[in-house]
Amino acid sequence: MSENVKVYNIEEVMKMLPHRYPFLLVDRLEVEVPGEKGVGIKNVTMNEEFFQGHFPNNPVMPGVLQIEAMAQTAGAVVIAQDENYAEKTKNVLFMSVDGVKFRRQVKPGDQLRMHVERTKARRNIFVFKAVAMVDEQVACEAELTAMILD
Repeated sequence: MSENVKVYNIEEVMKMLPHRYPFLLVDRLEVEVPGEKGVGIKNVTMNEEFFQGHFPNNPVMPGVLQIEAMAQTAGAVVIAQDENYAEKTKNVLFMSVDGVKFRRQVKPGDQLRMHVERTKARRNIFVFKAVAMVDEQVACEAELTAMILD
């Protein structure tokens, strides 16, 4: 990790995002360029509610939750560009998800690292290239478009 990376702990992430248990899927955020590039970290544990039914004898993190984790990371990276984020309420609304590919299963004990990089921005609409990794292997990738609202 480069020395220019700003690290946000779970309490700071919770000030950025409105999500809460069981739907907050970013435990830590590392922002390289505020508003443009960062990494979200999700420590996947057997205690996750979704593993009860997905699947009882073969726990696998649902792909839609991997996409959600990447989207939350992208939203937090955008919000991190405003140093006064804790005093404001911002909502990140999904607009589209394109080019999704799943490459490997995500299981309990994995650390999911969501790498996001902004590729386009216009007013309050942002497009990110997102890649979720486990142990240097791509688990999921997508292009995410979102809108940030006050």
